[in-house]
Amino acid sequence: DRRRDSPAAGSPIQPIIKDVGEVYSRLLDHRPVIQGEIRYFVKEFEEKRGLRELRVLENLKNTIFETNEHVLPKCEQAMQDNLSETFKRLQAANAMVRRLQERECEARKIQADKVMAREEKCIAHWEEFMKEQQNKRAEVDEEHRKAMERLKEQYSEMEKELAKYASF
Repeated sequence: DRRRDSPAAGSPIQPIIKDVGEVYSRLLDHRPVIQGEIRYFVKEFEEKRGLRELRVLENLKNTIFETNEHVLPKCEQAMQDNLSETFKRLQAANAMVRRLQERECEARKIQADKVMAREEKCIAHWEEFMKEQQNKRAEVDEEHRKAMERLKEQYSEMEKELAKYASF
């Protein structure tokens, strides 16, 4: 229908237009060539990549199988062995720490008892010292009072004798 509608239909220009279209499609329109190259590249890429990915997946499968069958049980057994040994060691260390704490607590208690005994002894000694000091003070006060009495008597006698001589 288009050919009939086009202005060049049935005219002498039509073969020229046809030739120009053919030259254009051969020289300037690279879509068929590019599409062929793209299809070839995609095909090669998918084939090579598919094999490579298949090999990678197979290697992963083998690694996972090896890990599940051999490595994991060995690790679990080693972990169980070491864990039980570690648990025993922890219990022993815990018991040792508990004993050390008890000894330290006993030592602190003994030290505190000694300190209290020393404090009580010091307090008793201080009280005895203070009583002794009060007794000594009382003795000194008594001696002082007696000395004062004697001096008063002596001065009063001296005053009397002086009074005898004052009448001269």
